[in-house]
Amino acid sequence: MNFSKMHGLGNDFMVIESITQDFVISSLKIKELSNRNTGIGFDQLLLIEKSYSSKFDFHYRIFNSNGNEVEQCGNGARCVGLFLILKGLTTKKRINLSTNQKNIIINFISKDIIEVNMNEPIFKLHSIINSEKLKNYNFSVKIINNNLLCSLVSIGNPHCVIQVESIKYAPVQTISKIIKEKSIFPKGINIGFMQILKKNHIKLRVYERNEGETQACGSGACAAVAVGIVKNLLSNNVKVELLGGTLFIKWKGFNNPLYMIGPAKYIYEGYIYI
Repeated sequence: MNFSKMHGLGNDFMVIESITQDFVISSLKIKELSNRNTGIGFDQLLLIEKSYSSKFDFHYRIFNSNGNEVEQCGNGARCVGLFLILKGLTTKKRINLSTNQKNIIINFISKDIIEVNMNEPIFKLHSIINSEKLKNYNFSVKIINNNLLCSLVSIGNPHCVIQVESIKYAPVQTISKIIKEKSIFPKGINIGFMQILKKNHIKLRVYERNEGETQACGSGACAAVAVGIVKNLLSNNVKVELLGGTLFIKWKGFNNPLYMIGPAKYIYEGYIYI
């Protein structure tokens, strides 16, 4: 099986296409391959398949390092776009991908700077939180002894955004582990810690479900900016500093798609016997 190793701001991936090669792999094997000591090592495995509809160019699937399939990965989408170009699978500069949740449109701004249409953020909470007490318009909940305000949004996958004074001193691991154990999130939750520097500039750390803290989370950056805009804390164009680098997020508000702009990097390619 041929594969490529890629990353978006340090969020690293094993990328495989099942268009020119047969590919069947188990969750257990994905978990083995993701091990950084005995395998290839990655945050997510990205699988590119033939499109199931003439409306799309390709189908895109995401698996976390524990083998579980998930709905969305913004950094991964940029890497998939670059992979398709580098491997000669398309010559398009605008690529329409279907996923298990929704379609994603990729546009190349330059050779390795890519804009992704992440669609409109979803603030209806029925798919994120397990509670009949919340109304659809109420997207913030208090957790951890009712002292911590957590704003919820879906970018195709569920996110909890917490505003902090400083990401450097925020107890990311402690708070994330407590939230992770809460039964109110039936599908788990990605947790973002947002420090607002200016209306157009934030810093962000993200603790991803099943992964722990990562160098960068594209959908997490989208989630944080969307929450900030809805709360009138941020402007419509925001620079997001993550541990691994910088993304730019653009959103005009409700009834409009949200755009993420950032790099994708190719590391190496190889093959492995499964």
